[in-house]
Amino acid sequence: MQAHDWIQLAIYLAALFVLAPVLGKFMHQVFSGERTFLAPLLGPAERLIYKLGGVDAQREMRWTGYVVALLAFNVLGGLLTLAQLMTQAWLPLNPEHLPNLPFALALNTAVSFMTNTNWQAYSGENTMSYLSQMAGLAVHNFTSAATGIVVVIALIRGLTRRSGDTVGNFWADLVRCTLYILLPLSLVFSVVLVQQGVPQTFQEYAAAKTIEGAEQIIPLGPAASQIAIKQLGTNGGGFFGVNSAHPFENPTPFTNFLEMLAIFVIPAGLTYTLGLMTGDRRQGWTIFGAMFALFIMGFGLSWWAEMQPNPATGLVSNMEGKEVRLGIMNSTLFSTITTDASCGAVNAMHDSLTPIAGGVALVNMLLGEVIFGGVGAGLYGMLVFVILTVFLAGLMVGRTPEYLGKKIEAREVKWAVVAALAPCVCILLGTAIAASVPAGSATINNQGAHGFSEILYAFTSAAANNGSAFAGIGVNNDFYNYALAICMFLGRFAVIVPVLAIAGSMVGKKIAPPSPGTFPTSGFTFIGLLIAVVLIVGGLNFFPALSLGPIVEHLLMAAGRTF
Repeated sequence: MQAHDWIQLAIYLAALFVLAPVLGKFMHQVFSGERTFLAPLLGPAERLIYKLGGVDAQREMRWTGYVVALLAFNVLGGLLTLAQLMTQAWLPLNPEHLPNLPFALALNTAVSFMTNTNWQAYSGENTMSYLSQMAGLAVHNFTSAATGIVVVIALIRGLTRRSGDTVGNFWADLVRCTLYILLPLSLVFSVVLVQQGVPQTFQEYAAAKTIEGAEQIIPLGPAASQIAIKQLGTNGGGFFGVNSAHPFENPTPFTNFLEMLAIFVIPAGLTYTLGLMTGDRRQGWTIFGAMFALFIMGFGLSWWAEMQPNPATGLVSNMEGKEVRLGIMNSTLFSTITTDASCGAVNAMHDSLTPIAGGVALVNMLLGEVIFGGVGAGLYGMLVFVILTVFLAGLMVGRTPEYLGKKIEAREVKWAVVAALAPCVCILLGTAIAASVPAGSATINNQGAHGFSEILYAFTSAAANNGSAFAGIGVNNDFYNYALAICMFLGRFAVIVPVLAIAGSMVGKKIAPPSPGTFPTSGFTFIGLLIAVVLIVGGLNFFPALSLGPIVEHLLMAAGRTF
């Protein structure tokens, strides 16, 4: 472990702590309808969008109306992308004359990007035209990210409003999130990436000759704009097949640092937004503290595991699947961040991680992607665990559980359990079926425990809307395209609908003043209790599966065996 690794880690954490309150305050202003410094520039565009769409931004919706609008918008967008991918050969901006996608792959891809998963069963430079990358996939990078953010804003409104039956206007929230938050951040980040060497061009692929005289085709395209929003929106879908391990997506150590920071900055900022919307910053910092503690524990264990001698290979540390220019610390930090944040971008191959580090990546997703998590999705997932935590705490102290002064009753707990368990069903049932049928096991590249981990990782990544993969498994076939599409859809909307139902149930409840018997929901005690509930409720469901995969693989590796 080099000194510069520790210095970089310290700078990264310091930047996260500094930027989270700044961005969190700005997002609070945006969703509270306050005037921001961008209003003179973007205000006319916002009003024009409302006029063209026939939207009354002041008319709020009940939670059911919010759900209907959200589902209609996302499903329609997915269908349009499906049609585009199946006709891209006849559309413009296709200089390489790439063919139309078959239905199964097009469906999987459309669902993937619609749900903020960005699972890629294809190699981008060999499959997608420039138009498909920009007008299809990159557009979903904005809209799916905005969808996650507005859902958590609606939930916070439900938890904090003193009375009423509405949780906001989906269309207004979506427009403001995209226009004031995602677009400006992406524009600035794109310019930085172009300056660092990421291509942004409509030129055809370049032809070159190697030193040996062989012909080589170098893919180009409008990459920088998509890379910016894929990281900021925790989307993760790469313009090129190997994602952020490609020097055109991640050309320098500086871009590597910025891409890791971009993944966490909005999810971290939203915790501060929560504190401002509740009127108690301690609530936001408590959630941030729980997420941060889980992140540090996972990263520390993963980094340690990758630095240990490997008895099976005889190597003193694990550089397999990593870029020499980035090294073990940057690869391990990136793998932890991207699986914490429901992003899925990678700068190293997760299939080559040691069993412990690969297990950490798996557990990060299996816990529900609540360690900062996807933009919006991480916070509303953690708030589901908060509801379960205060319910369990209420049972222990013999009081009706409360959060932010509102009683947590049977209805909210039932919806919280549905939201917490829906991805579990998809992961375990999908993995069991895939491991049992020939179509599921025919394309794994490894046998034994590691082969099982490849299958488990695929369904975990899909249901958790992460999108990264143990790349040793072939998934561009009908079985995985359809099965993973179902998991991605349910992993997204079978959580969003219960979350909005909780918002609708809570919004009409009166806020009771705290009493001597009120269980505090801020401070170190609650952080510890919340972490325990996340690990127990979120993790115990998967312990048998983990035992068959990374745990037994680690024990066998220690005995010198590999698969």
